[in-house]
Amino acid sequence: MPLTSTDDIVGPAHAGNHGVGAFNVVQIEHAEAIVAGAELAELPVILQISENTARYHGSLAPIGLASLALARAASVPVSVHLDHAETQELVHEAVELGFTSVMFDASKLPYEANVAATRVITEHCHRADVWVEAELGEVGGKDGAHAPGVRTDPDEARAFAASTAVDALAVAVGSSHAMLTRDAVLDFDLISRLRDSLGIPLVLHGSSGVGDTDLAKAVAAGMKKVNISTHLNKIFTRTVRDRLEASASVTDPRKYLGPARDTVATEVARLLGVLAGR
Repeated sequence: MPLTSTDDIVGPAHAGNHGVGAFNVVQIEHAEAIVAGAELAELPVILQISENTARYHGSLAPIGLASLALARAASVPVSVHLDHAETQELVHEAVELGFTSVMFDASKLPYEANVAATRVITEHCHRADVWVEAELGEVGGKDGAHAPGVRTDPDEARAFAASTAVDALAVAVGSSHAMLTRDAVLDFDLISRLRDSLGIPLVLHGSSGVGDTDLAKAVAAGMKKVNISTHLNKIFTRTVRDRLEASASVTDPRKYLGPARDTVATEVARLLGVLAGR
């Protein structure tokens, strides 16, 4: 199946009553696992590459081109998304490489500056038929808009979406990035009010900190694109650690990265089912 537009994956979820999973790629094994999990579940999926991951690899192209190749070879719809980009240059590179969507994160800026910067990105991406996600929040600490206590205001979100013409909006409703436990407390009433205020899909960041039951409730309340990274990284790392501890003499990375990849694929398939309401 050819590389799929992110809009063709998120759009039907927005029109219907289900969610879609967007999982972060750190290295090629992650991308392979995510695609394999989607094929196992027979559901579409979004591969996400963050600005931090691009920096880790030295540039966006190595991991980006590998992810695009895997998406094009998949038997289910797969899109490739740039996550949490903070510079125009990286967004432009993603568009040139063939990414199907970008998430431009100017949430650390004051509101008017966020609007202005995001509008420039949206205009550039839409000329290339690339879907755009943005984040609305406040100047804050490491977690930005997802710092504890920060919430997205529905009226401000509606004005932001109208001013920037973004295709989806990441909103702060109680989750936080890089959580190691799945006990985040989401504001489901706020999710519903944001859904009713906006005509575009809502995106839940920090979803690794949300348990299965609340993921399903968040989708029912209005979340459509659900980002998960740390949860899968924990599973990947735990499997690698277990394999190395069980075989102290192993030197072939395939002996521990392969099982980690398989474990993540199984979890991706399971999570996609949760988000799809199965």
